Amino acid sequence: MSLQSAATGQHDAQEAAPASATWDMDPPRLGPHAYLTCFKGIVWREVLRYLHQRERFLSALVRPLLWLLIFAAGFRQTLGVSIIPPYETYVLYEVFITPGLIGMIQLFNAMQSSLSMVYDRETGAMRTLLVSPFPRSFLLLSKLVGGVAVSLLQVYAYLAVAYFWEIEPPLYGYLTVLPALILSGLMLGSLALFMSSVIKQLENFAGVMNFVIFPMFFASSALYPLWRVKESSVVLYQVCLFNPFTHAVELIRFALYGQVDWTSLAVVLGCTVVFLGGAIYAYNPSKGLIARRGGPGAGV
Repeated sequence: MSLQSAATGQHDAQEAAPASATWDMDPPRLGPHAYLTCFKGIVWREVLRYLHQRERFLSALVRPLLWLLIFAAGFRQTLGVSIIPPYETYVLYEVFITPGLIGMIQLFNAMQSSLSMVYDRETGAMRTLLVSPFPRSFLLLSKLVGGVAVSLLQVYAYLAVAYFWEIEPPLYGYLTVLPALILSGLMLGSLALFMSSVIKQLENFAGVMNFVIFPMFFASSALYPLWRVKESSVVLYQVCLFNPFTHAVELIRFALYGQVDWTSLAVVLGCTVVFLGGAIYAYNPSKGLIARRGGPGAGV
């Protein structure tokens, strides 16, 4: 009887050994194919969400077209634009504000992505995303790239409409502006991603519009040249210089004519690194702002 019990115990130990060994093994690592599949899924989700929301497409075009077709016609006589780089001759006011309106499209699209992040957090969709085995930095970067892809669709749709309004940069400008659009989209998207960790409810988004988006847009070179601002207020001129959105607009402006504003490029790259790093830190489950508020991912 004792021999049978010993044999049974030895057999049970042999069966339990592989099971216990599996707990000691590291979890299987995710390969490049898994990362690529996840990346495409997140980006494609953002694009599909945008394509299925026609009112979002129309609203993204209405704002800049109002400035282009209505406000610019009234300001043309009062805001003359002298010959300043990258322009080699006098230009119409509509031509000058086109890079600023492109920046407006990307700015509002970035804030729309921020709003969708808050909505996903309230509905629980973000928890499903954050508990996946992929690194959070990779998930946030994929979300950011998806937002930039959507902004590119909006920008080129605007450029197509502006072309028929005789806003015609050089043909190569439609290609050379693409890297600038990607960089500026990444910077503004990173800022919006960080802000989404601070916004607690959808109702707070209106406050963000008033205290973040509009000051960034109006205190920049989007609607008027900086030398005009300096003539009226030196303090406002300094604010515009320290505004990252100003450098995003100037980067786009020069890129439309096949040139590079190296100062703006350095500022945009630096701000992108800072904003994206802040967003990744904010979504860290142990250190970030989400965890401190007990939001999604706080306990995962």
